[in-house]
Amino acid sequence: MKKILILPLLFLMGTLFAQNIEGAWKLSHQNGQEVKDKTIIKIYQDGYFSFGSKETDTNKFISAGGGEFTLKDNYYTETYDFYTSDLEMVGATTEFSLDMVGGKIVISTERGGSALVEIWEKVSDAKDDLTRNWVFTGRKRGEEISRSIPGARRTVKILSGGHFQWIAFNSETKEFSGTGGGTYSAVDGKYVENIQFFSRDDSRVGASLSFNYEVIDGEWHHSGMSSKGDPIYEIWTKYNDAYIKPVK
Repeated sequence: MKKILILPLLFLMGTLFAQNIEGAWKLSHQNGQEVKDKTIIKIYQDGYFSFGSKETDTNKFISAGGGEFTLKDNYYTETYDFYTSDLEMVGATTEFSLDMVGGKIVISTERGGSALVEIWEKVSDAKDDLTRNWVFTGRKRGEEISRSIPGARRTVKILSGGHFQWIAFNSETKEFSGTGGGTYSAVDGKYVENIQFFSRDDSRVGASLSFNYEVIDGEWHHSGMSSKGDPIYEIWTKYNDAYIKPVK
């Protein structure tokens, strides 16, 4: 009986460890140097991660990356669905050693023949109605709802720790269409985004957008006015429910 129970217990421990890193994190040090000239926020939720990087002083967008992650004990992997600074990384898996030290994440690996050591400080692990990794699956025009099944080309929006990031990309062609992110609040049906980086237009940084939201049958219904002033009604589905992985 003990042997039968070992594997489920190890799986549960690995799952709980992965859940401990859910939320938003900020890169504070890289290879022993304090990171000051750029701001990088990384979000973990539901086995998925994303990060966005910008110049701290100018808000100029630098890069973004993300995809699926696994974590068991201190063995940590990232498999990239998008990676703007190196398209060859899309589809590749990188292995890391991960440790929790004083509430901070310390990850290390070897890249390009050199050691890479990063320290990430937790920003927040707050949760709310919309804390989830979502994928866009539909929109409503008038009374008509149109649906789509996400494949290699998709738009993902990850919300955790009071931070959000959306990303439009094609993991098959490695095409990247855009990303943006920042902080948000979701209270009593009102969803507010505060933009901290935007790959398409740095001048949008600092803007706030307010929408209505409702979770219906586990899906996020998002409505209001877009940044261009156009009415929108979007439907977002839990990534793990909607995304159909391509057969390899």
